[in-house]
Amino acid sequence: MPKVTIQTLRDKKARKEPMTFLTAYDYPFALLEQKAGIDVILVGDSMGMVVYGYSSTLPVTMDLMMPAVKAVRLGAPDAYLVGDMPYMSYQPSIPEAIRNGGRFMAEGGCDAVKLEGGREVADVVTAMAKATIPVMGHIGLTPQAAAQLGGYKAQGRDLAAAVRLIEDAKILEEAGASSILMEAVPAEVAAVITRRASIPTFGIGAGPHCDGQVLVIHDMIGMFDRKLAKFVKKYAETGAQILRALEEFKKEVVEGKFPAPEHCYPMPEDVAAELKQRYPE
Repeated sequence: MPKVTIQTLRDKKARKEPMTFLTAYDYPFALLEQKAGIDVILVGDSMGMVVYGYSSTLPVTMDLMMPAVKAVRLGAPDAYLVGDMPYMSYQPSIPEAIRNGGRFMAEGGCDAVKLEGGREVADVVTAMAKATIPVMGHIGLTPQAAAQLGGYKAQGRDLAAAVRLIEDAKILEEAGASSILMEAVPAEVAAVITRRASIPTFGIGAGPHCDGQVLVIHDMIGMFDRKLAKFVKKYAETGAQILRALEEFKKEVVEGKFPAPEHCYPMPEDVAAELKQRYPE
């Protein structure tokens, strides 16, 4: 597919053409998403939970993120690649945010970075944009702030909270954000934000009115047998298929059915006979 750029996303928004957006954390998944024509790929700090087994995204560091970003870029050279700024990679100071964001762009080959928060990070967004680092804002349920929010809960469900989210989106856009991700917010709120925004909006659990839709790849392919968020739709049961394959492999090895002759490299009979004579059983 042609290289997806921020202009591609803007043009799709203008044409009201829905956009697709998934996470990826390694080369194989990135390769498949590239083949499927996915517009935007996020190397998310969600890798902490779905790849490393952490209970939250907080333990993820820049040192974990960078190899993943590089691998995904190799697998999906044409997708719009977003690097997720991990916890405490941008909160301590603007210079720290620019330094880490610059690593995603220069070392990782990203097209943008994503950071969580509304008006409280507007100055960071402005500074990064001035430093030529495109920023995707992230509002609503912000997992890095789950402890502060009281857990992984939908946001913007009362009028005051909804108005604050709508204002945050506009503040981020005016600060220089090039796109906005909304997570776990009512569809009515996302519709207002999308209608008012001149930049592309993406939703994960934010209803059908966003410019693009996002899911975590491991959730949507059913990799894990666990309770998923309300907004997740499973398009496959990959985890169950893999488990069946693993169990069948174990069974065949234990029963001596694998490897079979067709899985072995043959030796000429005369050489095999000479070898057996030299090394008798």
